Amino acid sequence: MITPLLQGLKITLAHMFKKPITLQYPDERPVVRPSYRGLHALKVSHDRAKCVACYLCPTVCPAKCITVEAGEDAKHDKYAARYEIDLLRCIFCGYCVEACPVDALKMTETFELANYKRADFVFTKERLLEKK
Repeated sequence: MITPLLQGLKITLAHMFKKPITLQYPDERPVVRPSYRGLHALKVSHDRAKCVACYLCPTVCPAKCITVEAGEDAKHDKYAARYEIDLLRCIFCGYCVEACPVDALKMTETFELANYKRADFVFTKERLLEKK
């Protein structure tokens, strides 16, 4: 009766001292997979955002967290004069990226999104522009 108990205890102790289970976060960085859907970014083409303000991303967004306002330049080309994503409402589903016809939006591997104020979670066009 005591033998199965000792065998179970032996297995438990062997696994307990194998390797640390918890990731020591600030010192050890987690491995983020390429398919991870983190912070959004607007892609840049010819020194401006590729977005043509087609309104497909706010239309397809189930959380209704994307705001787009169109503008028109001197050549009568549409562009996103205002582009905002409220990350407190976003569910990071990736539908906006899939719906974009000009491939202007992508999701990065950035996962550290902590802030102190709610206003800091509203990402404007300038904050979303792809950093090179």
